[in-house]
Amino acid sequence: MEENQEQGQAEAPRGSSCWFHMNRWGAAAIILLLVLAGLALSYAHRQGAMINHLASNQADLNATIGQIQSELNTIATKLNEMSAAQTAAASAANGRTAASAQPGARRVSAQPSDAGRLRQMQARLEQQQKQLKETQDDVAKTRSDLEGSLNSTRDELNGSIAKTHEELVALQNRGERNYYEFDLAKSKRFLRSGPIMLSLRKTDIKHQHLDLAMIVNDNELSKKNVNLYEPVWVYDTSDPMPVQVVVNQIGSDRVHGYVGVPKYRQVNLAGGVTPVSVLTPASNSNPTTTAPLQ
Repeated sequence: MEENQEQGQAEAPRGSSCWFHMNRWGAAAIILLLVLAGLALSYAHRQGAMINHLASNQADLNATIGQIQSELNTIATKLNEMSAAQTAAASAANGRTAASAQPGARRVSAQPSDAGRLRQMQARLEQQQKQLKETQDDVAKTRSDLEGSLNSTRDELNGSIAKTHEELVALQNRGERNYYEFDLAKSKRFLRSGPIMLSLRKTDIKHQHLDLAMIVNDNELSKKNVNLYEPVWVYDTSDPMPVQVVVNQIGSDRVHGYVGVPKYRQVNLAGGVTPVSVLTPASNSNPTTTAPLQ
């Protein structure tokens, strides 16, 4: 009897201890879930705010491009009017010269004031034409820069450009493409990266662009003045999904980047390619290769 009472008293603390441990683990699990939920909500809110900001920038760029196009049309109209006036003045001067050259025509000396006004008008027309030409060049450069910024904004919205190794790993985890990182030194040799071979021909650290050569299906392609983070797309006529080449680091005669290939592609590029320029076919019997990103 007494032994049973002692055994019951010994088991009671043991059961209380187990119940205490279970409650403690349950509370820890609930707290962890709440923290994870809070982090997920914060990340979603931040991503939404970033997307809205980029979309607003894109709308502003589109509006600016439209305004510049309207100004270009106005400038072109003024230039045409000035050209017509200059042509009319030149025709009138030629007519007076022809009349004075006719046989038997009476020579009439031109008044100094009329000749001076004509020279002044021609000088003003030439000056205005020069200013309009400079304005057109500046507007064309600004438009090109804006279009480049717009394309960059679209790429950021699509989330298709990785600027670091960590961002490339994040793209790989999406499961849409296989990625092959490469390091290229300035050389005429080609490095195989995924389904294509690459060769670095020139770098410009100050302006952050480079000249790149590629070999696809034994055809050598060249792409000059490739900017940092600018995607170079290589299309296959039998596949609507292109291969993507991006350089995300530019150094002295050396670059680092990656090649993105759609995951469903089972073979290298085949068929026609839409190159920037096609040179003579090239071959490389012992190309260096890079491994896919893990």
